[in-house]
Amino acid sequence: MILFQLRCGKDHHFDAWFRDNAAFHSQSAAGQIVCPTCGDDGVEKAIMAPRLNRATGQALDAPDVARAMRQALGELRKSVQDNCDYVGESFPEEARKIHYGEVESRNIYGEASREQADALAEEGISFLPIPWGADEN
Repeated sequence: MILFQLRCGKDHHFDAWFRDNAAFHSQSAAGQIVCPTCGDDGVEKAIMAPRLNRATGQALDAPDVARAMRQALGELRKSVQDNCDYVGESFPEEARKIHYGEVESRNIYGEASREQADALAEEGISFLPIPWGADEN
């Protein structure tokens, strides 16, 4: 069994158990997974922290967890850099242009202050803050 953190199209978050990843996908495709808050069947997996165990089933110690987290964040960073356009401090403006159809939709990443991020969220613009460490970290 696997526990997934899910979210609906209205950004309600909830957890659900599945036999495996394939079971989630088949039930999702059949519209069998619905948000318990609003009934929306447009449910997808939310970003979630992995459960980290040793082969023996014992939990990892703090240094191992930190190392695994750094590795996962490094892989995420590489994927974003490989698949998205870097727009730097223009991120809020570019996100708005894409959201309002002023430019062709594309994947972007860049920087935004907390206030800029809050304003984007209030406008209903979807984005995901990512903890971005320095290259040497």
